[in-house]
Amino acid sequence: MANREQVVLNDRYELQRRVGRGGMAEVFLARDRLLDRLVAIKILFPEFAADPSFVARFRREAQSAANLNHPNIVGVYDWGKERGTYYIVMEYIDGRSVSDILRADGPIEAKQAARIAAEVAGALGFAHGKGVVHRDVKPGNVLITDAGEVKVADFGIARALTSSSEENLTQTGSVMGTATYFSPEQAQGKPVDPRSDLYSLGVVLYEMAAGKPPFSADSPVAIAYKHVQEPLPPLRDQAPGVPAAYEAITAKALAKDADDRYQDGAEMRTDLLRFREDRPVEAAAVPASPPQGPATDATTAVPVAAAAMPTGTSQGYEAAPEPAHRRTGWFFAAILLLLAILGGLLFAFGQQLGIFDSENPQVTVARVVGKDVDIATQELENLGFKVAESKLSASNEEVGEVIEQDPPAGRKVDKGATITLTVSSGPKTADLPDVVGETEAAARLILDAAGFDEGRISRQDEESLLVAGTVIRTEPGPSRGLRPDTAIK
Repeated sequence: MANREQVVLNDRYELQRRVGRGGMAEVFLARDRLLDRLVAIKILFPEFAADPSFVARFRREAQSAANLNHPNIVGVYDWGKERGTYYIVMEYIDGRSVSDILRADGPIEAKQAARIAAEVAGALGFAHGKGVVHRDVKPGNVLITDAGEVKVADFGIARALTSSSEENLTQTGSVMGTATYFSPEQAQGKPVDPRSDLYSLGVVLYEMAAGKPPFSADSPVAIAYKHVQEPLPPLRDQAPGVPAAYEAITAKALAKDADDRYQDGAEMRTDLLRFREDRPVEAAAVPASPPQGPATDATTAVPVAAAAMPTGTSQGYEAAPEPAHRRTGWFFAAILLLLAILGGLLFAFGQQLGIFDSENPQVTVARVVGKDVDIATQELENLGFKVAESKLSASNEEVGEVIEQDPPAGRKVDKGATITLTVSSGPKTADLPDVVGETEAAARLILDAAGFDEGRISRQDEESLLVAGTVIRTEPGPSRGLRPDTAIK
């Protein structure tokens, strides 16, 4: 083992040891040689790299996640391809996930759970403001550092993985865990918005207090069905000591109808902070569960059979009990009715997922790469497709030019399907930092990290009172919005 070859990605990232493994990737602790810091690298399993549409989604979403700079979001630094697969470089978090804490220590105290959730809600609100919906909020993606800081991981990765809701609901393994935190609209394959993430955070709130999520079953489809159809099991039944305000916040986040939930992360965060400060919360209190078992007070419910008895019947006689075979018949009739309802719901669910859409005609996707986005959109809409756009600033193509399409040209897909166009928003820009007073070596590292082409950085010696090798000025000076290939000296 001592002679094992050191694995280095992109001549920069030295893999040190594996720290985790999930359904889509392995995670390694690594050292960034350029900036001399520890990073976490998620290396995708090779089967994902064989899917061109996944690779396109992964690249777009990694770039979106890299633009999220927030103290409660795990930073994404870089991504690339090596040895037949793709990797993403992230901030290394020295700590534990909420799922690890629940597994090792059990339920989390309500005010501490509210603090964690408030910081997650703040991170989600920030990302939503940037147009990024997480889609996979769960305890395993909420990390707590040794210093107690809360970090949300895997922004954008879930969307890259989600090629269809049908795939999510029919796979097993890691998807089972994901389905546990699905919102009802995710479970039905409908479009999601920021309120879907807040529902998933509600599931995490519930699990932190109860030690288990509100819905569980033997398959992802069964779990998804419960999210759509079954009422929320009262939290106080699972955690009798939970404060009413905490339960109210959780219940509001877990409303089936998105319009009844918190409408943004800031609103939910504010209510969680009110709870922590012992102030009244905006969420409505949850009614107490009805008492179980026989009534013990003075008022006794009248049996149905007795209530239906004619008033002239002698009070000295009891109503004859219903024959056992009639009760059995009613029992089986009720079972058959429930099965029929379940079958209808599953059929409707399948229609939402497109499982029964065998009659939808197939149309060949036209090639629109290289065309102006307006022309490309018109051409695709004339073929019966819907069109979605994704901007990419890291390209050198003309503004508005289509540089990628998904699905690719020549593929046959259903008429009415959505074609995603990656559109150039012009050359990537970078901000030139102030490096005056730095050594030449340090200045070059700083400029490289800022995104400038190292080959375009030159040195010009001048007399100065400063120590030899110290930068006394740059041309141009500190600026914003420069091209990465700008000449700097």
